[in-house]
Amino acid sequence: MADITDIKTILYTEKTIEQQDSGVMVVQTSQRVTKNSLKQVFKEYFGVVPLKVNSLNQKGKTKKFRGKPGTRPSFKKFYVSLPHGAEIANLSA
Repeated sequence: MADITDIKTILYTEKTIEQQDSGVMVVQTSQRVTKNSLKQVFKEYFGVVPLKVNSLNQKGKTKKFRGKPGTRPSFKKFYVSLPHGAEIANLSA
């Protein structure tokens, strides 16, 4: 079962801010989080029941660090559709 510590951050980019206007929040989490457990976290900690949750596994890019090949960390991204008028405060740990 996931808890609030599994949510790493709420993503704020140009694209995600536009989606927030239509009620969709983009959340970056650890790899072990599932859709149902994320819904439970939103229900318990934020008091909001998401309408829909879509997930995306983001593989880490292969890059060169100081001339040596390496990979950036992989993460899981969720697109959480919130009910009309619901807002979530920024996660600051």
